[in-house]
Amino acid sequence: MAETAKRVLLVDDEPGLREAVQAYLEDSDFQVRTASNATEGLELLQQETPDVLISDIMMPEVDGYTFLKQVREDPRYKSLPVIFLTARGMTSDRIQGYNAGCDAYLSKPFDPEELVAMVSNLIERQAARTPEAGTVPDIAAMARQIEEIKALLTQRGTIPQKTSPIRIDLTPREQDVLNLVAEGLMNKEIASRLGTTVRNVEKYVSRLFGKTGTNSRTELVRFALEHGLVTT
Repeated sequence: MAETAKRVLLVDDEPGLREAVQAYLEDSDFQVRTASNATEGLELLQQETPDVLISDIMMPEVDGYTFLKQVREDPRYKSLPVIFLTARGMTSDRIQGYNAGCDAYLSKPFDPEELVAMVSNLIERQAARTPEAGTVPDIAAMARQIEEIKALLTQRGTIPQKTSPIRIDLTPREQDVLNLVAEGLMNKEIASRLGTTVRNVEKYVSRLFGKTGTNSRTELVRFALEHGLVTT
C-alpha cells in the first residue's frame, strides 16, 4: 500500500505565489490545501491537521505573527512545524518570527527546491521526535498511569467541565480507543476489545495525544473528561 501523502497547509494572500508554490509542492508528492488569509487558514486547520504549516507574514488584517500566536494557543498545534515566507529579510524580523514560534524562515524570492527540502526535513524531524509504534513501553510508568486514570474516574462527577471554542474532531475508531483508554485499559486489552493489533492501538493513542496536545494517558483522560470527549 502506498504511503499517505504528507499534508501541507499554505497561507498566503498573493494568488500567483500561492498557486505556484502549491503546484510545486504537489509535484513533489505533497497534499496541499491553501488559504488566502489567516482566518481561512484557521478554518482549514480545524478541519484537518497538516504535517507542516507554511504562512506568509505580511498579510492584511491578521499578519503571520498574530496568526502563528493564534495557532500556538491551540494545544493540538504546539509542536506543528511552521515555515514563515516573507519579503522581509532583516535579522530583527527573523528573530521576531522565531520568537513567535516558527521553525524555519524563508525570504522571497526563494528557490522552490529549498522549500521542498525544508518541508521534508521538518516532517522527518517531527517523526523522529514521535515515539515509534511498536517500541517497548515502560511497564511501570504505564501501570502508574493506569492507576492515575482509575483515580480520575472516581472523581469524574467532580471534574469541572471546560468550555472551549476549539473543536476536536475524532474519527469513530479514535473515539473508541479514547473511551477504552478512559476505562483504564492497556493497549493489549484495547486491541483485543477492538479486534485490532497493539501497534494500531499505539498509533491511535499517538494521534489522540497530537489532537489534544497531551503527552501521557493520564493527561489525555483528564483533558477528555474536562472537555466532554468521553462518550461512555
